[in-house]
Amino acid sequence: MQKMWKIHFIGGTFTQKDYLSPSYINNTNPRYIEMDHMFFSTIVLTNYYREQKEIILKNLIDSNINMNISMFYEKQDTYKVIKDLTYHIGNVSADLKEFNDNRQDFDIAAFTYQDAKYIRREMQVNNEELYFLYVYINVFSEQKKELEYLLNKIEGLIQSKGIQTRRADFRQEQGFLSCIPVFCNHPDLKPIAKRNILTGSLVSTYPFISSSIFDEEGIYIGTNIYNNSMVFIDRYDTEKYKNANMCIFGTSGAGKSFYTKLLILRYRILGISQYIIDPEREYIKLCDILGGTLLKLGASSETYVNVMDIRKESIEEGEQGYLATKLGKLLGFFNLIFGEMNEEEKALLEEKIIETYQRKGINFDDHSLYQNHDIKNKFKSSKDMPILEDLYNVLSEDSNMKSFEIKLIPFIKGSLKFFNHYTNIELENELIVADVYELEEEYLKYGMYIFTELFWDKIKLNREERKAIYLDEIWRLIGVTSNKEVASFIYKIFKTIRKYGGSGIAITQDISDLFSLENGIYGKSILNNSSIKSFFNLEEENIKILEKYTNLSEKEKIEIKSLKKGECLMFVGENHILTKIDSSEIEKRIILEGVFNEENYNCNWK
Repeated sequence: MQKMWKIHFIGGTFTQKDYLSPSYINNTNPRYIEMDHMFFSTIVLTNYYREQKEIILKNLIDSNINMNISMFYEKQDTYKVIKDLTYHIGNVSADLKEFNDNRQDFDIAAFTYQDAKYIRREMQVNNEELYFLYVYINVFSEQKKELEYLLNKIEGLIQSKGIQTRRADFRQEQGFLSCIPVFCNHPDLKPIAKRNILTGSLVSTYPFISSSIFDEEGIYIGTNIYNNSMVFIDRYDTEKYKNANMCIFGTSGAGKSFYTKLLILRYRILGISQYIIDPEREYIKLCDILGGTLLKLGASSETYVNVMDIRKESIEEGEQGYLATKLGKLLGFFNLIFGEMNEEEKALLEEKIIETYQRKGINFDDHSLYQNHDIKNKFKSSKDMPILEDLYNVLSEDSNMKSFEIKLIPFIKGSLKFFNHYTNIELENELIVADVYELEEEYLKYGMYIFTELFWDKIKLNREERKAIYLDEIWRLIGVTSNKEVASFIYKIFKTIRKYGGSGIAITQDISDLFSLENGIYGKSILNNSSIKSFFNLEEENIKILEKYTNLSEKEKIEIKSLKKGECLMFVGENHILTKIDSSEIEKRIILEGVFNEENYNCNWK
């Protein structure tokens, strides 16, 4: 016969408290406590300057030292305090008359007398209240030697602010209990830590301060070099930042290109449209991995962009003036080819450009840009637009335009004839990279300008969508090799792009060239119209130039010069923080090696 057994389990004695408790505590040394192979020691703040004009703990919080800071405030009864102060003032006033023979006693009593009168006046007149303040700092480390080093460092930082400290030797257990979150201000430490403070001075003890940035909807940038806190920036936060523009400056090899690619990669994941001018062929592999569209402009390229194109998105819906808008852009482009023109030459050239469009049936009436001159119909295609050769033919008919005609020959019949084509590509991708690497140094600015104009039209297409345009080596467009019309166009982009939900990113290593045109007014304007600035390692000469246009402190100038690869000084709104750019292993492989294996990662960029 089979027996049935009933088994009863009785609850054990292991509680949540046991989970939190250490496995052992060694309290035999008067200078520290040892728990679970970690050493703890407490510092007590015992005295302060009579007046504090800044946050007293800022330099501690900005450090990367392992510590817990505990502060206690005890509000005192206002009526009792004023009563006691009045009694004290009367007694000290009488004592002052007896101290004339002892100068030292007189000075001490005089200070006490004035302080008591000051506190009473603030409480009676300005409605201040009196508190008792207690501050404890518990430092911890896995090594006793390192613990001593950290204690000395903290004492130095605190004492440099005029604050006196004392180690809680023989009271380390009490110090530890006062610094853990159990709301215990241990009575054994209170007498040496207690100092009075008025309501207005409580601000100087505000603990939640840090130079790091943590935007709720931001992307991860890296860590604060001083305190290892994470930096998240949402440059499209219109409530926090005036615009979404960025400047990225740094010498070759300092890490600015890696940082730029990291931004492109992370914003690609968010589905933000991005357009990149690539003069050094740095973004081709990234473009391929992320499923972007690559545009090449050069002798061997098979993709073309017609500089004479008028695009439907070049003006916003409801506005007018297609041809007038295009004329301004074309004058900037031809300024690059023909050099600085006087007003008469500009007027003559504009007349010839207008005639060129008229021969294609396009005039200042916007209806002429639509098939059958009906706005309800389809907008004219690139094949319906003139090309450079059409303008060349118009110029050849006027002997007064001979010099302009000659300068256009390379673009029509010579080495630059790839500029003389109809546009043959569709640009519907959210990531487009314009490769102008094949253009020689002298002609690079032509390609950069054409693509900048193209991307600007794309950015204006929809105000509700977030987008960005990256201008690498921007000095070529606003530096001494450019001209005022082109620089003004680039400045206009940075000034107005926020209205279209866009972000302009200026990237360069040649800061001297950036500020070389018109005494640097365009470079300065772009810098001032960028809410976020990232300065990687720079040479002394470039730092001196940058100093003229930014509010760099002496300390920050030294820091920029000594930055390591991948480190930068970031100006984010009003905050200045030293940041170490961080990335994951997959991001490093994509950026540095151009390698991505979709089988190993649950991600499809395309």
